[in-house]
Amino acid sequence: MNYQVLARKWRPHNFTEVVGQEHVVKSLMNALQHDRLHHAYLFTGTRGVGKTTIARILAKAINCENLQDFNPCGECSVCRDLDEGRFLDLIEVDAASRTKVEDTRDLLDNAQYAPNHGRYKVYLIDEVHMLSGHSFNALLKTLEEPPAHVKFLLATTDPHKIPVTVLSRCLQFNLKRLLPGQIFTQMEFILQQEHIEAESGALKLLSRAADGSMRDGLSLLDQAIVYGNGKVGTEDVNAMLGTVAQQPVEDILTALAEGDATAILDKINEIANLTPDFSDVLQQILQVLHRIALLQQIPNAIDHDFDVDMIAALATKLTPEDVQLYYQIGLVGQRDLDLAPDPRSGFEMVMLRMLTFRPVGAAPAPVKPVQVRQPIISTQTQPAYKPTVTEQPAVIAEKSPQETVVQQHDSNWIEMVAAMKISGLTRELAHNCVLENIDDTVCTLILDPGHKQLRSARTEENLQKALQAYRNAPLKLVITTEKTMVATPAVQLTQAREDKQQAAVDAINSDENVQALKEHLGARVMPGTIEPI
Repeated sequence: MNYQVLARKWRPHNFTEVVGQEHVVKSLMNALQHDRLHHAYLFTGTRGVGKTTIARILAKAINCENLQDFNPCGECSVCRDLDEGRFLDLIEVDAASRTKVEDTRDLLDNAQYAPNHGRYKVYLIDEVHMLSGHSFNALLKTLEEPPAHVKFLLATTDPHKIPVTVLSRCLQFNLKRLLPGQIFTQMEFILQQEHIEAESGALKLLSRAADGSMRDGLSLLDQAIVYGNGKVGTEDVNAMLGTVAQQPVEDILTALAEGDATAILDKINEIANLTPDFSDVLQQILQVLHRIALLQQIPNAIDHDFDVDMIAALATKLTPEDVQLYYQIGLVGQRDLDLAPDPRSGFEMVMLRMLTFRPVGAAPAPVKPVQVRQPIISTQTQPAYKPTVTEQPAVIAEKSPQETVVQQHDSNWIEMVAAMKISGLTRELAHNCVLENIDDTVCTLILDPGHKQLRSARTEENLQKALQAYRNAPLKLVITTEKTMVATPAVQLTQAREDKQQAAVDAINSDENVQALKEHLGARVMPGTIEPI
């Protein structure tokens, strides 16, 4: 039973296999191509992003006897010896266990001698920030003027602890944290090669839990394979990580947008039955709020994300101001969660705090028959009688003949969009289009140029599938971008909301009781308190 963990088995052996560090790989390959190798390199970054791996690949590349496109060939004696850990000219040191100045001096005493087999003698010092001050002083002179046959490769997770005198003598590369999508793609590739079944949702959870570290992600994947008895399932990963799925998070945020405290507490009760880590649940909510804020400001910012449809749906229910408020409350609440009597009560208070401090009228008005809600009226003395709520007056807006034609032309498209039950960016795309023509073979839409960012291969494919299901025919979707005189469903819905709001304001202003309060008691209608319900 000589099993090798995935993180070691699938460690890159050349620059091409490195994931997510293109800026470093390109610089090193260009240096090899033009023979402009620095004598000392410093690789920095968080754990598991490839610092030591890239250093080993560089050590292999500068000694390889037969470079292939400035990549180690992997077949010569140098590459084989280095992969098997028996290349004498690579001196790899863990600074965390050799911090004394005597160790550093012993190490550098042999630097003056020529390499045994390769072109260069390479010193790879891992976690170099752990060296003592005297060790750095001993290293400094050799690092400043090394022999021509010596290269230094340093790696650290904390470059701030390295003296500036050492930093100034190194060529520094900062390795980035990996994106969840990059970790997800690598996991998929590895599992295909290993012939292991896995659910996409499970890999997404593991990719996020990796927190930017490929090594952590592969270690979690190893654990998930064992936990799932040879398979990687979403339920198993949720149980293993102690997290909850995305659906409860979406439900909580939806209830939050609707101001439904009962629904929020019911959902928290359901989550509690799964014995989750409420700190992790709150962190998931913060991650979703962050992506909602990105989508609201920059529509293309989360194209690479996993749950674009869910984020888009929530972005239409929450205002940008609410998202920022909820994120700040959640961030402070996460810090204070350990101070609560128990995690569940602390989490409940965070959610209730979001509801309590939400501005009045922040929630979007539901689509219901328009009635007028009595506004908040400020007076110096309490009136002896209560004003009555008036019925919504019939408001007839005169429309030009051209507007009448526009409404009739596009009414079927509005009904079709509602009947197809699409959501997220796909629905936004449909709402900002005008139906030009449709039959059993093709559907032609005209997209408003101001919303061309909504158009993508994914949204067009989803809309085409919805149209095919609605028409029960294999029709093709064609979208052209041009100006049109016909009002899109989005424009019509916005106009309808504005008409309802204006009708409500007019009804309040014409109410006899409100006028009496203004005349006799000096009352005034508070701005922003009138809205249709």
